[in-house]
Amino acid sequence: MSMTNSIPRPEHPRPQFVRDRWMNLNGEWDFLFDFGNSGVERELFRPERFKKAEPRKITVPFCPESRLSGIGYVDWIAAVWYRRAVTLTAEQLAGRVILHFGAVDYHSILWINERKVGEHRGGYSSFEYDVTDFLCEGDNEIILYAEDDNRTKKQPFGKQSDKFYSHACSYTRTTGIWQTVWLEFVPKEYICYAKITPFARDGRAVVDVETVGGETVTAEAYYEGKKVGQATAKIVGGKASVNLALSELHLWDVRQPNLYDLTLKLDGADTVQSYFGMRSVELKADGLYLNGKPLFMRTILDQGFNPEGIYTAPSDAFLKHDIELTMELGFNGARLHQRVFEERSLYWADHLGYIVWGEYANGTPMSDARGIGYFLPEWMETVRRDYSHPAIIGWCPENESYWTHDIHEICQTTYYHVTKQMDPYRPVIDSSGGVHFITDMYDIHEYTQSPERMQEKLAPMLEDPNYVHNPIHQEQLKLNRFNGQPVWVSEYGGTYWNPDEPGGWGYGNAPKSEEEFAERYAGLTKVLLDHPRICGFCYTQLTDIEQEQNGLYKYDRSRKFSDMVYDRIREANLQTSYFEKHPKR
Repeated sequence: MSMTNSIPRPEHPRPQFVRDRWMNLNGEWDFLFDFGNSGVERELFRPERFKKAEPRKITVPFCPESRLSGIGYVDWIAAVWYRRAVTLTAEQLAGRVILHFGAVDYHSILWINERKVGEHRGGYSSFEYDVTDFLCEGDNEIILYAEDDNRTKKQPFGKQSDKFYSHACSYTRTTGIWQTVWLEFVPKEYICYAKITPFARDGRAVVDVETVGGETVTAEAYYEGKKVGQATAKIVGGKASVNLALSELHLWDVRQPNLYDLTLKLDGADTVQSYFGMRSVELKADGLYLNGKPLFMRTILDQGFNPEGIYTAPSDAFLKHDIELTMELGFNGARLHQRVFEERSLYWADHLGYIVWGEYANGTPMSDARGIGYFLPEWMETVRRDYSHPAIIGWCPENESYWTHDIHEICQTTYYHVTKQMDPYRPVIDSSGGVHFITDMYDIHEYTQSPERMQEKLAPMLEDPNYVHNPIHQEQLKLNRFNGQPVWVSEYGGTYWNPDEPGGWGYGNAPKSEEEFAERYAGLTKVLLDHPRICGFCYTQLTDIEQEQNGLYKYDRSRKFSDMVYDRIREANLQTSYFEKHPKR
């Protein structure tokens, strides 16, 4: 493993699929702005032309908009170029070499030694190339181009601003490389993918493996160092399904992150280290059940931005700390909102016993079916990458499809059905807080700041089991379909609080004191916990982000409130819900 402490983000970026032989390519790269997006025509993929264009330095994996990149340029950037020289040995080239990109926003093209390797569209999903045939012993030139324009409406961009300034719920953009770049050295026959599905009631896991070559795959499971299962399956057409029975069953649960280590072996040629959790996620009429017990979702909206790296965490410890901050306040999970988080964040959720909803980014219009082509391929790459993480309890590809340009039944139902086909074991929400055409759970966004008013709005649901409150516009509500699904309030609160730096915004009128803030939080939360038809909540939000100042912590993760407020938040969150007291088993 080739890394030093001087390399930013040195940890393995794919923690459920680890080999010993890999090379982290984070660090200093040559970098060019291409404001006219003319670099391909100018053949900047040729190293001598790249060098003549007088590149500057950038620190990968941080985007050029971020301070950690060493650049910090936040105006519109049409396209960017990266160059890195890599020296490889004959031993490293003896098998196959895979070049991985954690994420590049948005459309990238890769050249190695002046030969085009391939291109990828999607600013959030991870991708890779087998670059063996493009490399040589000694020095190699890697050049990457990336173009990005949120204004086209032909690419998902989530909460990245589509205006010059950050505004409202839209923040500083991310362009180009924003996750780890790395080389992996694999045998000529190797394992290229593994999907792990737990069947907790049966005490077994099914490991679906894809390979290049090989005859058999063996899976070995360990719990705290003790082997508790082994099974082998034959490979047919590059695929094998290993039925792995376990001699000991230890369930993964909230705050009880029991995990199994997993070793995958392809004949005698290749070995991959992984892990998995055994847990069941079941949807009943009144809500989600984890391992057969009612799971009231006490979640927080986490958008994953930070002031130094924008989309990219400054360190692996930073990702862990965000989850710890949340859990300290009595939350048990998060909506990973309007973007795809780097896989290390899911690693820490897995290892801390923290539930998350996997989401994606809005940005492509849903007024006609052409949006499917811009949206669906990358969403499928995301579900495929993150499928095996036990912390993920559900998927939600879209958010708030209630504006006219966002509503299209074909798009939403397509995203739902494709997601269910890829993962039939987790609930799927077609569009959080918007018009629901087909959804496993019915969620709403309600930002009233009065506990009394919140109770009034939800009260009719107690009288009519066929009614559900939804604050979207009446014209859009006519398209909405409710078929008795479990209901949760997946956005609420968002209370503005920033007396030290006026000028930002949050929902409603700001409380006049910390005591009033604490009373409002506790009152709103109690309404949701006590309601017989509500099975979860998601508070907006974990931290302030630039001008949106409704977080429970400041943007730099420092504390906004006194201990009294945090104590009240924790106390309110940990109250037992009606759902937990009266489950419909």
